[in-house]
Amino acid sequence: MNMNDNNHGLLTIAGKTYNSRLLVGSGKYRDLAQTREATDAAQAEIITVAIRRVNIGQDRNAPNLLDVLPPDRYTILPNTAGCYNARDAVYTLQMARELLDGRKLVKLEVLGDEKTLFPHMPETLIAAEALVKDGFDVMVYCSDDPIQARLLEDIGCVAVMPLASLIGSGMGILNPWNLSLIVEQARVPVLVDAGVGTASDAAIAMELGCDGVLMNSAIAGARDPVRMAGAMRLAVQAGREAYLAGRMPKRFAAVPSSPVTGKVA
Repeated sequence: MNMNDNNHGLLTIAGKTYNSRLLVGSGKYRDLAQTREATDAAQAEIITVAIRRVNIGQDRNAPNLLDVLPPDRYTILPNTAGCYNARDAVYTLQMARELLDGRKLVKLEVLGDEKTLFPHMPETLIAAEALVKDGFDVMVYCSDDPIQARLLEDIGCVAVMPLASLIGSGMGILNPWNLSLIVEQARVPVLVDAGVGTASDAAIAMELGCDGVLMNSAIAGARDPVRMAGAMRLAVQAGREAYLAGRMPKRFAAVPSSPVTGKVA
């Protein structure tokens, strides 16, 4: 069982607790108003922001995401989407720290190529070590490899975020066994990041024992993003409850639902 697990329904990351285990992205929406509406429907408290693509103050002449998602109400989680080496990722998050008045919680992702957006693990490890030494609380996008997840945890990352499948693919959880292995060994929160397509994917991730789910495309790309955000919120809650309840064992034979002893002939 994940050593971070608790029965109180709260997600704790870097010493701060959150009521919601659903984290959402801020990109791909029709406009900033829809971004806020979907975020509220998800009841998300942590919102990740691609510093290279979304304005949070870099451009004073453009609409600012922080005007609709103010940092005093939401935890803004800057990420390094679009970075393909450790140097660029570290620089991007140092810039984000200045824009967000010194806040330390960040999401690191270093990508391997533009086609798969798969994590570049050697560069991710280099960047993670540099950021932890620089005082950041690092949540990190990674492959669904238990060894890599352990190395990132040993470096000092505050959460590991293995992909379920390729970013933006909506293919769901392709390797539940690896996720289970990561959850079993982890001493920090494990959050599925990338690949969720619909509510059942989110529920499965939580049933496996993950501490949370981060998604963007699955909500923003839905026909009705706001309604999908609400569905994802319920799915994460249901999956968490099912995990804590403990599912019945799987059997290879039918077992009657009604008692067979003492029946009336």
